[in-house]
Amino acid sequence: MNLFITAGLLLGAQAADAHRVAVDHRGQRVDVTYRSDLNVIHKQVGTTGPGGRANTLRCAWKATVSVNREARSAAGHVLTRTIASETPIEGSRPGWCAGQRSAIAQEVAARSSAVREHLLAVAEQDREALALELDAAHMPVRS
Repeated sequence: MNLFITAGLLLGAQAADAHRVAVDHRGQRVDVTYRSDLNVIHKQVGTTGPGGRANTLRCAWKATVSVNREARSAAGHVLTRTIASETPIEGSRPGWCAGQRSAIAQEVAARSSAVREHLLAVAEQDREALALELDAAHMPVRS
């Protein structure tokens, strides 16, 4: 029995988790905010055991982290981008997924330092792409 259950999960620790930087681009200040967003997918695996036999019921879960970037320049440009993570946080709990949701949320919250590290790494890697996007936003429109 395989049942996919998807739930968006934005934990309190991550909801307030934002990284803000001010970038100087061509002499203008650009305020940039990076926010992490978690999406947890639950997958029910295994079967319930018939009378007298053990069951193999488990809830396999995977949390993907995406980072939302919003850059506001002094010139009035607002650039947004979502950067998806390639490395999910994964785990497994015994039993039904419906009964394990709060335990899974606690496991994900316990790994908030890994989410924060990922957020900071993405922000650092995004600098070049942001500079290119700002350059493109400042280019005069050709007719």
